[in-house]
Amino acid sequence: MADAFASLEGKRALVTGGSRGIGAAIARELACAGAEVVLGYRAGADEAQAVASEIGGRAVQADVSSVEDAVRLVEEAGEIDVLVNNAGLTRDGLLARMPDDDWRDVIETNLSSVFYTCRAVTRPMMKKRGGAIVNVSSVVGLHGNWGQTNYAASKAGIIGFTKALARELGSRGVRANVVAPGYVETRLTEVIPDEAKQLMLQNTPLGRFGDPMDVARAVRFLCSDEASFITGEVLLVDGGLGM
Repeated sequence: MADAFASLEGKRALVTGGSRGIGAAIARELACAGAEVVLGYRAGADEAQAVASEIGGRAVQADVSSVEDAVRLVEEAGEIDVLVNNAGLTRDGLLARMPDDDWRDVIETNLSSVFYTCRAVTRPMMKKRGGAIVNVSSVVGLHGNWGQTNYAASKAGIIGFTKALARELGSRGVRANVVAPGYVETRLTEVIPDEAKQLMLQNTPLGRFGDPMDVARAVRFLCSDEASFITGEVLLVDGGLGM
């Protein structure tokens, strides 16, 4: 039985980057809320299928940095009530030595994918005059971080994109919001040097790193009718790091 608060009973949700980490946690939480969940994943088929099986959902392979794959993913998902764009990667390095491919890969995967999937769901959501979009950014998109000019640009772009989208879709009853995590312990953040991790911990008022479920619960709320008067907002889930 789905939990009553922030229920998504009877709704279908598409989560990109859903095979592990924050994406898998979001998929589980939306399923717990009663949603039928479709996981989009680029790699890690076994992990994606395992999560889908666990929550009674579906897993669809797609590289959302490709417009063709992103459109196919949305089409295979079917009629979508909730879209969560979580797919992302890092290619950290100083700007002076950053290869062109490291810039392009991060921008295409983190930012262009959001454009592709949102564009694909926009008309159907407007037609039925309802829908919720949550795009996952980062505290780095608000404050920057050493060695992450590409990542910061992609995550800041998500914020600007979502605010503009919220203005475009609001009159049709479609909401668009951003969740911006701080340091959350996942495979993506394992590569951060220990010294940098300790600095982040010292600057986090709650005195701990985040868990993927911390982000997932915030996403669930923004997807639900309890957040029906919230759009164009950025919800920091960072333990106070970004204050």
